Amino acid sequence: MSSALTDLYRYPVVQAPMAGGVSCPQLVSAVAEAGGLGFLAAGYKTADGMYNEIKQLRRMTGQPFGVNLFMPQPNLADPSAVEVYLHQLAGEAVWYETPLGDPDSSGDDGYEAKLAILLEDPVPVVSFTFGCPTRDALDALAGVGTYTVVTVTSPEEAQAAQWAGADAICVQGVEAGGHQSTHRDDPQTDDTGTGLLSLVAQVRETVQLPLIASGGIMRGSQIAAVIAAGAEAAQLGTAFLVCPESGAHLLHKQALTNPLFVRTALTRAFSGRPARGLVNRFVREHGPYAPAAYPQVHHVTSGLRKAAAKAGDAQGMALWAGQGHRMARELPAGRLVELLAEELDAAHAALSTRSTQ
Repeated sequence: MSSALTDLYRYPVVQAPMAGGVSCPQLVSAVAEAGGLGFLAAGYKTADGMYNEIKQLRRMTGQPFGVNLFMPQPNLADPSAVEVYLHQLAGEAVWYETPLGDPDSSGDDGYEAKLAILLEDPVPVVSFTFGCPTRDALDALAGVGTYTVVTVTSPEEAQAAQWAGADAICVQGVEAGGHQSTHRDDPQTDDTGTGLLSLVAQVRETVQLPLIASGGIMRGSQIAAVIAAGAEAAQLGTAFLVCPESGAHLLHKQALTNPLFVRTALTRAFSGRPARGLVNRFVREHGPYAPAAYPQVHHVTSGLRKAAAKAGDAQGMALWAGQGHRMARELPAGRLVELLAEELDAAHAALSTRSTQ
C-alpha cells in the first residue's frame, strides 16, 4: 500500500483534515475521485466513530485517502487560569442557556485506540497534528504499508519528524485556518509564526523528505508558488470548506465571504490553543483573556459553540478560516480540484513562456 507521495494523487492538491465534522466521507471521496488526496479528520471523534467513517469512505471510493490523528497533549494548563476563564464565560452560558463543559475531560483524544485500529486495518496515509509520533509508531505504520505525514510549523519540528521516521512533512504556515500544529504550545511564541513561502524554503534546506505546503492557499497559482519553493503538493482547507460536500455548518460557510467578517486572527478563545478564525464577537470579547489550556478550554466552550450554531448566531461560533478566506469559491469539491489543476497548469505555462522570452 505504501508508495511515494506523488503516487497517491493525480494532481498535487491535498484536502486538509478539518476536525469537527467538516472533513466528512462525502468531501474526501469527491476530492479523491477528482484526482486529489482527501483526508478524514479523526480529531474529536471516538475510535469507533473514526472507523465507521473509514468504512463509509471505502464504500464511496477506491482511491487513496488519508486519516489525521491528534497527538496526545501534556497537561500543562494552570487550573486557576482555567477557573478564571470559566467565570468569564458565565455570561455566555446564561445567554445561550447551556452549561459550560467539564475542563477535565480526556485530553488524549483516543489516540492509542485509533492508532491500534489503523494498524489492524491500514489506510493508505496517516498524518499527525500537534506533535510527532514515536519512531515505534511510525515504524509500525510503515510495517503495514501506510505512508506517514507529520505536520510542522518550524524547521526544528521538521527535523524531529525526519529523525522519527516520517515519510513526508506537512509544512503549515501562519496563514493557515484552524489550529496551528505546533509540537509544543508555548504562549511566548503566539505572535511569532512564519509565513508559508519562507517556511517551505527553510524546511526544504533542513530536511530531505517530501513536503506538503499548507496555509492560505486558495488558487492554482499559489500551488505553483509553493511547488517552486520546494514543496511537492499543496494542502488546502478553507478552499474546500465552502463546498457542498463539506460538513461545515451553513453559517460557517456563509461567513467566509460575508463582508461582516473582514479579518482573521489567531485566538485561544475557543480551545485554549492558537487557532486562526474569523474575528467575531466571541473572539473580540474573550480572546485576550483565554489561557493556554488545550484541550481544557475546548471542552469548556464545546456546548456554547453548539448552542450558538443552533441559535443561528455566527458571533458565538468558532469560524475557522485561513487568511485567503475571501477567495473561497462555492463549487463542488471535484470541480474545485479540477479548476485548481487547470490554474496550476496555466501558471506553469505562463512561467515557461516568460522564461523563453
